[in-house]
Amino acid sequence: MKTIRGISCVMAVAGLALSGQASAQGGDVINNGAVARRAVEAVIWGMPIVNYDRMLQAAIANGGAANQVIYWSQPVNAKNQTLTPNPDTIYLNPFYDTRKGPVVLEIPPAGGDGVIVGSVDVAWQNALIDVGPAGADEGKGGKFLITPPGYKDKAPEGYTVLSSDTYQGFVILRSNFKSRSPEDIATAVAHGKKIKFYPLGDSPDSTVFVDVYGKDFDSTIRYDASFFESLDRMVQIEPWLERDKVMIEMLKTIGIEKGKPFQPDGETKKVLEAAAKQAHAEVTRTYESGFDPSFYPGTHWAVPISQETIEGMNSMFADADSYPVSGRAAMYSIAYFSPKHLGPAQFYLLAIHDGSDQPFEGKGNYRLRIPADAPTSQYWSVTVYDAETHALMKGMPHASRASNVKELQKNSDGSTDLYFGAKAPVGKESNWVPTDPERGFELMFRVYGPKPEFFEKKWKLPNVEKVGE
Repeated sequence: MKTIRGISCVMAVAGLALSGQASAQGGDVINNGAVARRAVEAVIWGMPIVNYDRMLQAAIANGGAANQVIYWSQPVNAKNQTLTPNPDTIYLNPFYDTRKGPVVLEIPPAGGDGVIVGSVDVAWQNALIDVGPAGADEGKGGKFLITPPGYKDKAPEGYTVLSSDTYQGFVILRSNFKSRSPEDIATAVAHGKKIKFYPLGDSPDSTVFVDVYGKDFDSTIRYDASFFESLDRMVQIEPWLERDKVMIEMLKTIGIEKGKPFQPDGETKKVLEAAAKQAHAEVTRTYESGFDPSFYPGTHWAVPISQETIEGMNSMFADADSYPVSGRAAMYSIAYFSPKHLGPAQFYLLAIHDGSDQPFEGKGNYRLRIPADAPTSQYWSVTVYDAETHALMKGMPHASRASNVKELQKNSDGSTDLYFGAKAPVGKESNWVPTDPERGFELMFRVYGPKPEFFEKKWKLPNVEKVGE
């Protein structure tokens, strides 16, 4: 059978196999078949909110809590096992919970000492607003009041009200540094910690910062029975959205029902386990099919998420005739958060194949030549991720190279050659990103502050080429 990035398509028949196992049990064959089928759909539908819960539970496991600011005091390393994080910035992630009332977010203005960019997302990871120079505050900073579903009270003067349709959610903020020098990183951290985050009525000085740098922070998606435990946890807390009410009956079939404990028996757990693996194969197939068409014709660089999915996430799926849950599942199987407007502040391109149309292998050696004068007002970066987990590769000394690394060597024409492989080319160590020879990988090209020329494609990122043996 064909293998998709290490996931056998045999999973695609897991539901049928489970039904066959139950055939000797008479009426159970129908029940197990329904559980298997609906469990697969539950994984696909529930991906973004389980993705959120995985991050929240990782924050709690590392000493954090809702209505606190989880942050990394250094650029992230592989201890951070979130989905496709950026190792070339300082992350601050406040998690909000409005069940007891609104929460205040204060963003400082951008200036010579730093700039913060980011978005406020509901638990389903639809953005309420973007902040920063390309956001609603235009870099001037401001006060934002995140309110719970159905909130009717008048907000105090001077606040921008963000009406969340979920009780929980999070804010993704990046405090960008000018270089990787200890001084510039410290400056970015200090600027980031100027944000305030607290329940309405409390003092801004009550903001709690929890540093999780160097701690095991794993929010990768688990395609096993625990996926449904996470989904149940969110169903118990969050209100049903009108667009999702069709799932009420479907989730009952697999034992998830608001107000009731989720207690699957041993046989059901086996069905759920197999269904999660089948869903993983389907989501992976959707993700990999998204690289055609490419962003630059003739290359393998793409935004592997359909335009319908991007538009839906940006509009809270306002189009009554469109609800691309499969595309949304692919998106949140590899990443977390969505901006309100993709493009003005940052843009992302991914590649999973080299110029010969072969998957990247950690045992191989590759080169990417980044042309001179990249159209960005801030910086570009290229990051290596594990192809299976979509997180940073474990055990590597670093995961990326960026234009704000002063040690980067440039070619005589201003272009920059980056190298990826298990060993650095002699004399090119500063331009090398290591890979695990036992793992496949994928690449993400980020551009912060993209200029119009980037989208006009007057500047083109070429394919990654395999070099040597």
